[in-house]
Amino acid sequence: MRILVVEDEARLADGLRRGLEAEGFAVDVAPTGTDGLWLARENTYGVILLDIMLPGMSGYRVCETLRAEKNWTPILMLTAKDGEWDQVEALDTGADDYLTKPFSFAILLARVRALLRRGAAERPVVMEAGDIKVDPAARKVWRGDTLIDLTSREFAVLEYLMRNLGNVVSKREVLDNVWDFDFDGDPNIVEVYVRHLRNKLDRPFGREAIETLRGAGYRLAANGG
Repeated sequence: MRILVVEDEARLADGLRRGLEAEGFAVDVAPTGTDGLWLARENTYGVILLDIMLPGMSGYRVCETLRAEKNWTPILMLTAKDGEWDQVEALDTGADDYLTKPFSFAILLARVRALLRRGAAERPVVMEAGDIKVDPAARKVWRGDTLIDLTSREFAVLEYLMRNLGNVVSKREVLDNVWDFDFDGDPNIVEVYVRHLRNKLDRPFGREAIETLRGAGYRLAANGG
């Protein structure tokens, strides 16, 4: 899943980006409230991490504007302000959660996963395709009763395919949602990770869940292959 970090403290923003990417998320960073609002309008995110004190437009205003536009992406407010009325204002403007600086990255990550788990109403806690089960919160995958060991990036690719179950997604779409929009490496890296997934999820079980549609992209079969 892609996460938007709206934070003007460059060191903190970079630390969040690195930490979240290490967990398999794709991350966009905006240094101002205005930039953050623009990105949130233009792209689809799993969660938005939003500072309150921002140049251009406050986090309160960004959150309030998105909610007024019926953008229900989960928002976790990050701020150095710890007064109870600051928390009340954050939640009243439409934020889903609130975390005061300084904070533990482990706690932030747990909050992010909780928001992803709650997410949009139509998203189940555990996603299924036949006997394949993917738990985004626990970062676990099963084929039947067998727990499959995946790297963070392999999990991210599989999760994206699962969230588009039965639909064809192109290499570019996978790159944009699992890597970065400005990724300038070899797009065939997607083929490499699809092959890894097949070697772990399909071939040991004599199944073919991940289909290749030549010239179009990939599709995860709704029946698990």
